[in-house]
Amino acid sequence: MTISARNKIEGVITKIEIGHVVATVKIEISKSTFVTSMITKEAVEELNLKEGDKVEAVIKATDILVSKE
Repeated sequence: MTISARNKIEGVITKIEIGHVVATVKIEISKSTFVTSMITKEAVEELNLKEGDKVEAVIKATDILVSKE
C-alpha cells in the first residue's frame, strides 16, 4: 500500500484490548518502547490484527503537545 504519510514506524503488536466500539492496540517499536493506537473495533476485525503481528504504525498528527510540571 502506498500512502503519503512519512512517519511510519515498524513494530510488533504486543496487546489488543477490544471494547464495545474502539480497541487499543499496543505496538512495540523497539525494546521497551511502545506506541499505543486507539482504532475502531471494526478496523481490528477487518485487518485481522492479532498479538504478535508485524505492523506499521503510521503517525499523522497536526499537533504534538508536551507538558512538564
